[in-house]
Amino acid sequence: MPVDYKLYTEVSSRIMKILRRYADKFEQWGIDEAFLDVSSKVEDFEDARELAQKIKTEIYKNEKLTCSVGIGPNKLVAKIASDFEKPNGLTAVEEKDVEAFLAPLPVNKLLYVGKKTTRRLNALGIETIGDLANYDPSMLAEKFGVWGGQMYLSAQGIDHSEVQERWEIKSMSRDTTFEEDTSDVDFILETLDALAETVHKQLVESNFTCKTVTVKIRYENFETHTHGRTLPFQTNRLEDVQKTARELIHEFLRGDRKVRLVGVRLSNLISGEKQKRLL
Repeated sequence: MPVDYKLYTEVSSRIMKILRRYADKFEQWGIDEAFLDVSSKVEDFEDARELAQKIKTEIYKNEKLTCSVGIGPNKLVAKIASDFEKPNGLTAVEEKDVEAFLAPLPVNKLLYVGKKTTRRLNALGIETIGDLANYDPSMLAEKFGVWGGQMYLSAQGIDHSEVQERWEIKSMSRDTTFEEDTSDVDFILETLDALAETVHKQLVESNFTCKTVTVKIRYENFETHTHGRTLPFQTNRLEDVQKTARELIHEFLRGDRKVRLVGVRLSNLISGEKQKRLL
């Protein structure tokens, strides 16, 4: 099917609004995922299951889309659980069951363990998360540095990261990888405009202004560049974001080099409430 990124972002925005209503704390994670802290809204995992089913039902009623939900004692376990029974799954993993749930899964199911890291782990005889959990942590630290220690903790199901509220966000970004690498400048710029529109919508809905716009581009050989510009003023105007993003990416679109990914990031954020206090 042809890609319609503008439609995807519009639907995503509507779904995220639904999710926010159910959360004590909310953190959007890309265009199609989010973390919800619902600690004060449920008493146990059975309550959490019922809440998750209610969310799934409302999304389907409003958007005619299914979704998969993972429930866990932390973000790491919830994320892995959400991928467990796709599509339209609902998987709950209580704290007492985390080790048994994670152990048989392939090691690349852990967050941020990509193809390259997976190959290195496999070369050490580490095929599953359980293998990683039982590996010598000092050896992991020797071979992977600080990341080795983090992977070892993740394999135990340990994750202390908080679900971040919107006002804690230091930057907002969106990027997309093309279905096929392309050198079509018009298509690249249209995609960049759509990304800018999406991240701008989040900026406005979160009651922020920004001062710095950064673009990201990745070529077919995975060579990646970022280029940012700090404006002389705070802004929440879409035209400022799109114009700056187009100007920044222009120098990277010369020649016929094919592009794999583009992205837009807004930073130097100030909340509307803080600006009011300053006034």
